[in-house]
Amino acid sequence: MRKTAILILLVTTIFSSCKKDKPSDLVEFKSGPWKATLEVQDNKKLPFLIEVMDDQTLRIFNAEETIDVDEVIINKDSILIKLPVFEGYIAGRFIDSMTISGSFIKKSLDRVVPFAAKYGEQDRFEIVSKSNYDITGNWETVFSKDNEEDRYIAKGTFKQNGNIVTGTFRTTTGDYRYLEGVLNKDQLQLSTFDGAHAFLFTAQVTDSTLNGHFYSGNHWKEPFVAKRNENFKLPSEDSLTFLKEGYDTLEFNFPDVEGNQISLKDDRFKDKVVIVQIMGTWCPNCMDETKYYVEYQNKHKNNGAEFVALAFEYAKTEEKAFKSIKRLQQKLKVTYPILLAQYGTSDKQKAQEKLPMLNHVLSYPTTIFIDKKGQVRKIHTGFNGPATGQKYVNFKKDFEDFVNQLLKE
Repeated sequence: MRKTAILILLVTTIFSSCKKDKPSDLVEFKSGPWKATLEVQDNKKLPFLIEVMDDQTLRIFNAEETIDVDEVIINKDSILIKLPVFEGYIAGRFIDSMTISGSFIKKSLDRVVPFAAKYGEQDRFEIVSKSNYDITGNWETVFSKDNEEDRYIAKGTFKQNGNIVTGTFRTTTGDYRYLEGVLNKDQLQLSTFDGAHAFLFTAQVTDSTLNGHFYSGNHWKEPFVAKRNENFKLPSEDSLTFLKEGYDTLEFNFPDVEGNQISLKDDRFKDKVVIVQIMGTWCPNCMDETKYYVEYQNKHKNNGAEFVALAFEYAKTEEKAFKSIKRLQQKLKVTYPILLAQYGTSDKQKAQEKLPMLNHVLSYPTTIFIDKKGQVRKIHTGFNGPATGQKYVNFKKDFEDFVNQLLKE
C-alpha cells in the first residue's frame, strides 16, 4: 500500500505541475525506438515496442496493431503516459536520457506492475537460435486443465516467419488480441500490451504440442496445453447465452452520462431493431467491438437500427465510472448511449443480477439483438476482433446480414 500511495502522489504532482508554465529543465523524451518491459511473475519480462515521435507523442506496436498515445506529460525528470481509452497509465522517472523506470498502474484495481524502458532497442524478444519447429496453423488449447473452476478452452491461431511468430488465442468469450513474439529452438515467447491488458505467453514446443504458462500482469498465472488440430472449432457464440424460460424480451433502466434514465420503452427504440451491447470501458475486446459498431452506424445512418451499451465498470465510484464512459465516447466518437449498469465491480455474477432474464453474463462483450416487436432474437457471446483475421471478417458479414434480416421484417 505504501508503494501505491507514493506512486499516486507522484502522479498528482505531475498533473498539478502541467497547469503551470512549462519548466525550462524538462527532460527530452528522445524520439525514436524504445523497448519497454513489464515485470510479471517468476521474474519474467513482458516486452513491447514503442516509437516516440518528434512531438513527444508515441506509438505502441503489437504485431499488426498500432496504438497512438497522445497524452504524455513530462515534468523535469518525471513522465506520465496515459493510455488511450483505458484507465491504466504509466508513471516513471528518467534515470538518464535513454532509460526510464516506473510502474504501470491500474488504480481502481490496486494493481502496480514494475515498468522500464530503454532507448534504441528494436527487438521485442531476442533471437538467439534457429527455430526447431514451425507452429503456423491452428492449436486446440486448454487453459488451467487440472483446475475445474478455472478451466477453459481456446483455439490458438499462429503464423510464423523464421523465428517471428504472430497470432492470437480465441476463447468462447473473446480473443487475446494481437500477440507477437519469437520461437527460439523449442522455446516460444509471445506478448502484447494495449493499455488495459499485459499478456505474456511462454511455452515449450514440439512438432505437435505446446506446454506453457500464461501471465496476465503480475497478478495472474495459469498453465496451458495445446495440440495441433486444423479442424478444431469452438462452440457457437450464439448458443452460450440465452433468455431463461418464461422470458422473451430484455428489460433495463439505467442512467446515461447526462443522468437520464434510459430504457427500451423509450420512443427512440420504438419499432426499431435494437442492438444492446454488454461491455466495459476497461475491456479491449469491447473497445474493438465498439469501433466496429461506430463504423457500422456511420455507414448505415437512419436505417432503423439503434444501439445502446450497458457498461459494467470496476471503477470504485459512480463519478469515476462515468468519467471512463465519457472518455471512451470521446476517444472513439461514440454517438449511441452508453449507460452505467454497474460500478465497483465487473463481476459477471453481479452483472447477471442486473439482467436476471439472462441465464448468465459469460463475457464482456455480449451483444443482444432485439427485433422491431421487442423480442430477443439472438444473443452473441464474446467478440472476434481484428486480431482473429478471417473470423473477424466473417463476424462483420454475419452481423450485417442478420441486422438486415431484422430490418426487413
